[in-house]
Amino acid sequence: MTEHWLPEILRSPLAAFIGEECTVTLVDQLNIFEPKCLRFALSKGLGLGIVLGGCVVKLPQLFKILKSKSVAGISLSSYVLEVFANIITIAYNFRKGYDFTTYGEALFIGVQNYVITLLILLMTGRASLGTVTGAFLVVFTYAMFSDTLVNSALLSALYGLTIPLVVSSRIPQIYTIHKNKYTGQLSAFAVFNYFFGTAARLYTTLVQVDDSLVLIGVVLATVANGVLAAQMLYYWNAPAPKDKYRLDSKKNE
Repeated sequence: MTEHWLPEILRSPLAAFIGEECTVTLVDQLNIFEPKCLRFALSKGLGLGIVLGGCVVKLPQLFKILKSKSVAGISLSSYVLEVFANIITIAYNFRKGYDFTTYGEALFIGVQNYVITLLILLMTGRASLGTVTGAFLVVFTYAMFSDTLVNSALLSALYGLTIPLVVSSRIPQIYTIHKNKYTGQLSAFAVFNYFFGTAARLYTTLVQVDDSLVLIGVVLATVANGVLAAQMLYYWNAPAPKDKYRLDSKKNE
């Protein structure tokens, strides 16, 4: 039996995180370059980091909107599509029993996207529509987690639809930036964190999730987020349009 040199108070949570087998290999035996466990531990650690990053990734965007009292350059349709994709992604992964570190950021990002979507509606004079939208998203979320309302086959089909949905959620934002040659109130922190987060998620998906649908979705999300990141760099010092691009409801759709 391998001797445990690490105090149990530290070893127990580590074993719960990366598994007893890899804890024995990497910690007890100090075989830190064992390929299988090293890949798994790196994936778990990276996944946890992505989830934690998801807790704050949209907060700068949210604060920027509240501070400026403007939703300039932010596409409403992008956020609506993304919220639906977040909900379906969370439900699919949860009901499949995948490790929370492989999809958990979708939960926190989804909540932040939900708030930003309601703010966009509020700031463009559509508070009543915001109320209806908020209520509908709550009902939709409940349905996605209900085996009775949405069975596994239907959920898998819906998740398959999120693959083009994730890409299409970026297209209005990409088009808005391209058309106006200006990033407006779009947060650089959020854009770059999205890109690096999805790029890192590629690795964790390959190591921990044996699901081609999930992998295809992550690949396409990385490409779409990469385009947004490139636009952010290209238009970094672009001047605001003469009207300051304070969006009205038509421009924001």
